[in-house]
Amino acid sequence: MTPSALTRAFRGVRWYLRELTDESAYERYVAHLREGHPEAEVPSRRAFERMRTDRREADPRQGFRCC
Repeated sequence: MTPSALTRAFRGVRWYLRELTDESAYERYVAHLREGHPEAEVPSRRAFERMRTDRREADPRQGFRCC
C-alpha cells in the first residue's frame, strides 16, 4: 500500500469511528448554528454535552437508558 492509500484508509476508519461514537456531534451542531443561526452564541463543548445529556434524560424516547 502506498502512503497516500494508507492515509485515506486511516481517515476513513477515523471518520467511521467518530460517527459511530457520535464524537462529531458537536462539530455538526456548531456548523448548524453558524449556518442557520449566525446570531446565536455557540456553546462550549462541555455545555453542549450537558445540554445533550439533559435532553436525553428528560425524554426517554431519545435513547437514554440506564439498564
